[in-house]
Amino acid sequence: MSQTNLVKARARAKELGVTVKPSTSKLKKLDVYKDGKKVASIGDLRYSDFLQHGDEDRRKRYKTRHQKNRTVKGTPGYYADKILW
Repeated sequence: MSQTNLVKARARAKELGVTVKPSTSKLKKLDVYKDGKKVASIGDLRYSDFLQHGDEDRRKRYKTRHQKNRTVKGTPGYYADKILW
């Protein structure tokens, strides 16, 4: 399975004031950096994300399922929600 759409991910990350690079972690898609410091690893390589499949129904279910994880700014769940979904 491909990693994700890096062009779209980088554009979304830029809007948040962070940068992304392919992850150095074994099963993660992206590492998120703020001011040159790694703040999170996001996305599981074993699963697709909205940037890959574009399915609005799957996006809605993901956002419902991860409601609690995506509300605290600066957490991996927050960045996954804003960048990949």
